[in-house]
Order: sequence, then C-alpha cells, then structure tokens
Amino acid sequence: MLHTSLKEIYLAGGCFWGIDKYMSVIKGVVETESGYANGHTEDPTYREVCTGKTGHTETVKVVYDATVTGLDVLLPLFYAAIDPTAINRQGGDIGSQYRTGVYYVDSDNKEIIDSSILTLAKQYKKPIAVEVLPLKNYYPAEEYHQKYLDKNPNGYCHISKEKIEKAKVARVGQMSFQAKPKAELKQKLTEMQYKGTQNSATEPPFQNEYNANFKPGIYVDVTTGEPLFVSSDKFDAGCGWPSFSKPIDGNLINEVVDRSFGRKRIEVRSKTGDAHLGHVFDDGPKETGGLRYCINSASLLFVPMEEMEEKGYGYLLPLMRNSIEK
Repeated sequence: MLHTSLKEIYLAGGCFWGIDKYMSVIKGVVETESGYANGHTEDPTYREVCTGKTGHTETVKVVYDATVTGLDVLLPLFYAAIDPTAINRQGGDIGSQYRTGVYYVDSDNKEIIDSSILTLAKQYKKPIAVEVLPLKNYYPAEEYHQKYLDKNPNGYCHISKEKIEKAKVARVGQMSFQAKPKAELKQKLTEMQYKGTQNSATEPPFQNEYNANFKPGIYVDVTTGEPLFVSSDKFDAGCGWPSFSKPIDGNLINEVVDRSFGRKRIEVRSKTGDAHLGHVFDDGPKETGGLRYCINSASLLFVPMEEMEEKGYGYLLPLMRNSIEK
C-alpha cells in the first residue's frame, strides 16, 4: 500500500523508454516503471504487444509525492513531451501500442484530468487524441526495458534531450512567486514599467533595455520575479523589442485575445502577476516553432547567468548549457 502522500497515475506517450526517463526527472516523482496497460490479454510480452493485437499500450507507471507536486503540474509536463493530436503514433513509432493515454486509479482524479485536456485542446487546431480512462489492467515490462535510457544513455528516445532538461527544472516546490498590490508596484516600478505591466502600454521600439541584450541568463516578470524566458530562446527579430521563440514554461503565461486598435492580436500576460508582457505572433523562425513572443523590456528583469545561483534561480542553470552569448 502506498504512503498516504504517494499517488499513482499511468501515462502512455509512445515508446516507454523516453516517457519513463522524462517523467522520472520531474521533482516530486519518486518512482517510474515501464509496462503495458489496458489491453485484453494477461501478462503480455513485448513481442506480443508489438503485434498490436493485445490491445495494450506502452505505459509508464508514475508514483508521485502529492505534498511536492500534483497532477495539475505533471499532466501539462507530460503533454509537452508528446504530440497529443497524433493517433496511434509518436515520433517514428507507429501502431496502437503507441497510442497516448492518461489512466487513473483514483476516480477523484478524473475531473483534474478532464480539465487538463480541455486546456490542452485550446492550444491545438486538431482534436486531442489522448484517451482518458480508468486503469483496467497493468503489467510491468521485462527487466530489459526498465530504466532503459539510464542503462543506455545514447539509446533511442523520441523525446529530445532539451525537453528532458526542461523537465528537470520545471517549477515544482521551488521559489514562491506572488502578485503584488498595485500600490506597492507603483512605488517599486519605474513609470514605464508600471504603465506597461498594469495598463498594457507599449514602450518605444529599439529604445528599450533588452532589445539588443543577448548575454546568457533568464528574463523574469518584473512584478513578481518569476522566470519566464531564457536567453537561448531569444532571437533578433528586427522589430525593436525582445523576441523569444517560447517561454520557459507555457503554464506560467496566459494568452488572451486583444482587439485594441481595431485589429485582433494575442496578448501575453504573466499568469501569477497578471502583468502585461507583450504579444505573440506566428511569424517567428520555422526551425524554432514559428512563434515570436514580442515582449516589452519594461515587463522584464534580466538575471545574468553568473548571478542566478545567488538570486535563487540556480535550479534553472541547466537551461544555460545551450545558451551562447551572441
């Protein structure tokens, strides 16, 4: 029997080698195991499952400490590692044994899972293919498959090393960030910072602090200190404002429709501080996903890599490995 704070969820996301490794590095996850779930045969072998005739899907049992993290954190991280719209395939793996799914043993989790799927659906134009079902059965895979990527670091994995590194530093039980009263912000921030974050003002292009800054480090919400962007995702878009291909964690920002000035745009706001950051456009580099997060310098505070440990952001230093000063 699990300790009362330990909970289980079963996740299917393609080859279980990668999902096992990815989920195991997340803070709060205490155990992972590769196996086969929700099929119609008993104690199947890998060879049998690969035929696609057993009904089983490659699944990872995830045991997590609910006092450290919860499904509201784990599920978005899981979705970020897969293509949730793909049917019976992930990466180069094809077949019903690679279908995606979230299988629960606690019926109280159903509402959380359903809510996460609805949130996920808003991010895609195609239907979400992740099935949500009670766990009908589960059988551990052969020992050869357990912790495969730990035993074979250069082995096949459909999840990029970059995603695994980001999962390691996902904000779980880290620094606490809170929105501050407007009166306090008015005292703390400059006039431009206050107008930008609280009144959605836009600073002049090219005449702002971080447009031409490409030093390694992170960019945090100036109102809360919460890390939002990393230097390795910053690029020169020629627009006059800091531009990023993606946030550190999409769960830390809100995207809302902005119809000001007689046109439709997507505004970007920090979720915790509810501060206006800028807008996101679909004219970014294709090789980095095609998005351009155009952000006001006044909404950000830059923390250089060499100061991150001292200021409490040391847990994000793994993101700096690919950050090169331009």
